[in-house]
Amino acid sequence: MLTITPFLWFDTQAEEAMSFYASIFPDAKVIAVNRAGDRVISVTYELQGQTFIGLNAGPHFKFNEAVSFFVGCDTQAQIDDLWTKLIAGGGSPSKCGWLKDKFGLSWQIVPNALGSLLSGGGDPTRAKRVMDTMLAMEKLEIDRLEAAFNGK
Repeated sequence: MLTITPFLWFDTQAEEAMSFYASIFPDAKVIAVNRAGDRVISVTYELQGQTFIGLNAGPHFKFNEAVSFFVGCDTQAQIDDLWTKLIAGGGSPSKCGWLKDKFGLSWQIVPNALGSLLSGGGDPTRAKRVMDTMLAMEKLEIDRLEAAFNGK
C-alpha cells in the first residue's frame, strides 16, 4: 500500500507543534517522538486520521502559503473553534478562511458547503455574490455566505 504523509520542516519546534495540533483536533494521536540524546529530531502524529511527520532541521526553510491544510467543517461552531485555537499564541488571520498558526503554517478553515455555495446552483449572479462576500471575509461565516447565495 502506498501512503502520502505531510512532512513538516521546523527549526526546533516539531514537538511543540505536534502537542499544539493534538490539543486542537479531536482524536489526535501522538505516534512517536524520536530523539538523539536530549534533542527531539522528529515527531509523528495523526490528526483526523491523517499522519504527519515533523522534523527539527534548523532555520533553513520557512512555511509559506504555497502549501496549506484545508479543514472542511460542517458547522459555524467548528469553524469558530478551530479559527480561535489555530491563531492563538501568535498566529494571524488572513482572507477567505485562511490563517497562519504561530509556527507559520497556513490553514484554510472552510465550511463543507462552500463549494456548492460558490457554484451558485448554476446561477452566475448567485455565484458572484457568494464569491464577493467570501473575498471580503477573514474567518468564513456560513450564514453570510448563505445569505449571499439567497440574495439577501
